[in-house]
Amino acid sequence: MNSNDPGGHKANHDVNAQKYHTEGPPGLWRQISDLVIAVAVIAFFILVIMWIF
Repeated sequence: MNSNDPGGHKANHDVNAQKYHTEGPPGLWRQISDLVIAVAVIAFFILVIMWIF
């Protein structure tokens, strides 16, 4: 996506970089655990549907 405001793009990048810098590995582990929970819930629903039919 092309931005007509390079200063705005840099400011957005700086905010995102600061967020990732402050969250660090705990943020990554939070994302991984959320993904694992979502996959487990989907697998549970699939197993229940297979068990019913």
